[in-house]
Amino acid sequence: MYLGIDHGTNAMRFAALDKHGNFFYFEVPRTDMKGMEGSAILELMEKEFNIRTEQIEMVALTYSMGDGIVNIMDIQDVQNRGVRSIEGVGKKTGAGTLVFDTIKKVKIPAVVIPGIHSHSHTDSRMNLFSHSTSPEKLGIAYDALSRGINNFIVSDISSNTVTLAVANGEVVGALDACIFAPGTVHGPLDLEAIRQVDAGKCGANEAFMNSGVLKNTSYKNTADLLDGLKDNEDQAKFAIDTLALFASMEIEAMNVLLKDYSTCDRLFLAGSMAEVDSLVKKIHHYLDMKPWILGKWSAATGCARMARDIAKGKKQILGIEVRI
Repeated sequence: MYLGIDHGTNAMRFAALDKHGNFFYFEVPRTDMKGMEGSAILELMEKEFNIRTEQIEMVALTYSMGDGIVNIMDIQDVQNRGVRSIEGVGKKTGAGTLVFDTIKKVKIPAVVIPGIHSHSHTDSRMNLFSHSTSPEKLGIAYDALSRGINNFIVSDISSNTVTLAVANGEVVGALDACIFAPGTVHGPLDLEAIRQVDAGKCGANEAFMNSGVLKNTSYKNTADLLDGLKDNEDQAKFAIDTLALFASMEIEAMNVLLKDYSTCDRLFLAGSMAEVDSLVKKIHHYLDMKPWILGKWSAATGCARMARDIAKGKKQILGIEVRI
């Protein structure tokens, strides 16, 4: 069996792919997993997937920003878990560290997926930014690629928004949440946020984690927003409209990049907000392109597909070299 592990913003998601092409899933909130022992994680995987650890042929996992490596590498060869530093933007709970270290210690066959950053072999113009996307978004892109379309844009919309462009089956560039489109919770720092940071009223990471479309609403999190949407609340509808507007603008920006390589033959949406019909309809309206929806399991699914293909000898994934 082949496993894919998505180090998501709010949960660790696990996907298993068996030899018959069937997928199985489970997730654990990061706040729940941080207190677990490594042995408990292994027991959970065995229980949920009805396998023994020794039956796992390959794991493809993601960790944090993935900005310390540019290739897909054997977990035993990766230094510092494949990151330059855990400092920066995002929520830290220790759940991803626990899963990574457990798999490495037990020596389950595993590869670590890199993020896309200023040292990656994508369009060099995008290297103006130190970081473009975290590794789990490559899992989403690989899941999209499995649909048989080689030229596409995929936008992951949830607590943050990240968009990738793929041409001829290879990632050519991406825009991270701290650069352009906000998600529900996270977003780029505007002038007022920069002033708040400079005045010492908050740190840059805190500002990033409070710059999403919810910042001007009474909602504290995405779940509250979705509840408000069910109740047809005006501020919930406005937040969704704002999210759709900026996501559409970011998608169109990546379409400009794709023009130097190919055409955009398909738009994919992933993440928890991609399952909100009103948001999808708005994006369709703005871009005149009907999105295909991948859903929240896409990253783990794509990583499981990577694990299978790498175990079978594939030496390149989305244009990224496999070095094992």
